[in-house]
Amino acid sequence: MNNQSSPTKMTNYRWTICAMLFFATAINYLDRQVLSLTFEDFIRPEFHWSDSDYGTITGIFSFFYAISMLVAGKFVDWMGTKKGFMWAIGVWSFGACIHALCGIVTQGFVGLPDATALRLAADAEMVARIALVSSTLFIIARCVLALGEAGNFPAANKAVAEYFPKRDRAFATSIFNAGSTIGALIAPFCIPPLAAKWGWEASFIIIGGLGFVWMGFWQFIYKRPEQNPAVNPAELAYILSDDTVESAPAQAEETAAKKVSLWSCFKYRQTWSFIVGKFMTDGVWWFFLFWMPSYLKTTYGLSSTDPQFQWALGLLYLIVMVSIFGGYLPTLFIDKKKMDPYAGRMLSMLIFAFLPLVALAAQPLAHISMWWPVVLIGIAGAAHQSWSANLFSTIGDMFPKTMIATITGIGGMAGGIGSFIIQKSAGALFDYSAATNLELFGYMGKEAGYMIMFTFCGVAYLIGWIIMKVLVPRYKKIEL
Repeated sequence: MNNQSSPTKMTNYRWTICAMLFFATAINYLDRQVLSLTFEDFIRPEFHWSDSDYGTITGIFSFFYAISMLVAGKFVDWMGTKKGFMWAIGVWSFGACIHALCGIVTQGFVGLPDATALRLAADAEMVARIALVSSTLFIIARCVLALGEAGNFPAANKAVAEYFPKRDRAFATSIFNAGSTIGALIAPFCIPPLAAKWGWEASFIIIGGLGFVWMGFWQFIYKRPEQNPAVNPAELAYILSDDTVESAPAQAEETAAKKVSLWSCFKYRQTWSFIVGKFMTDGVWWFFLFWMPSYLKTTYGLSSTDPQFQWALGLLYLIVMVSIFGGYLPTLFIDKKKMDPYAGRMLSMLIFAFLPLVALAAQPLAHISMWWPVVLIGIAGAAHQSWSANLFSTIGDMFPKTMIATITGIGGMAGGIGSFIIQKSAGALFDYSAATNLELFGYMGKEAGYMIMFTFCGVAYLIGWIIMKVLVPRYKKIEL
């Protein structure tokens, strides 16, 4: 089909698909945030968790998410984008809802009648038993959540590759990836009030139920562009413009790619480059996501229902929203500077790798005002999301479409393992620094612990970029 010969104006149905991916990612992050926003004020007092308990729960979630990502990408490539996404969001919504059962089941295991009895338990042996049983149950629920959530980015990335030509993929990815920021932005304004009014269990059920609503829309909205009556010939020609340019060799490559096994993906330097980028940086974002509510509580004494707490997190993620333009920067390099897509993305990622360095000043300025660390972490978070959108897009630049979800899954596994290390280390570090009153760089206790964590978060991107550049110094498409 020739775009130039079509008398009709090009439709824009691809942006409807992008909007659906945006909402799915927003729901994904809402579900992920319920625990962190109910931990300090609702769950910790009821189940007597330490920072190490919380770090273990979030760390195992990250680790299981990592393992699930390894198979989720292959599963989505096998099932197809539509069915793969349906399975993913169905599983994670179910996983989100079953968190609500953890309290009741804990009561049954320890032999106490209700949540009040759990909260008032004073015997050391009973307290330890409550913490162990409840944390184990939460780990199980979060593993189910992780299993489903692992499918979101492979499926979304595959949908973008199906509906957008290469030149637009980073921008489309940055839009749907902004759903994670919107989810995190909305979360502090809706989750703590839900927990305060109806109990923390209700917040898991209500937020988890949103995924089932999304599934109803996805069932009727999504079809491959070649089979979608809402996509006219002009838009289809635009979507397939890369295939037109690459012609028969590209189609032959796509056919051959279907036979590529999971383990053979690891023989490519491009795969390892993506692995390094995800391993070094995903945990930074998840650290901010899981620990900033606790940071505001322990550093400034703010409860999750305090409007100042909600506005602080709201401002942080509002700043992160700037990242929606991060995917557009390589388009400027590609169009204006005539750079190849990979070179344009790597230059953009280098720029974004410098911005998280502002996190180094978060703790030094924290004593002046709460708003300093909020703003600086917001800038670092915006840099991460911009980095992430471009990192995802490098897969489409170098791998055939039929491998995209698989490679995304492999990188997601690496990112999850990196996050597990960071989450587990943070929990242990905060307990240790509080117990020993650790002194470092003039900071005492947990403040010293946060200084260590913010320092790592600041430099991780530059380290990751340098290794990626060494592995893949210039654009090279996979030849099978």
